[in-house]
Amino acid sequence: MLIRSIEKFLRKYDMPATKFGRLAAHDPRFVLDLRMGRIPRQATQLRIETFMNDYIADLQEAAHAY
Repeated sequence: MLIRSIEKFLRKYDMPATKFGRLAAHDPRFVLDLRMGRIPRQATQLRIETFMNDYIADLQEAAHAY
């Protein structure tokens, strides 16, 4: 389920829900709405998953650069 993945991501990377929403969905209320039962479209879900994967890859790449 998407919200579970997002919640794990937020905890692991210590990111506020509103910041995640702005970066991933251009909507600061995105995570809050998901918590209240919002169901994203398939394209939105794919975009969010891609954002999380890219964010993790960028952090790993930055860690290896040093």
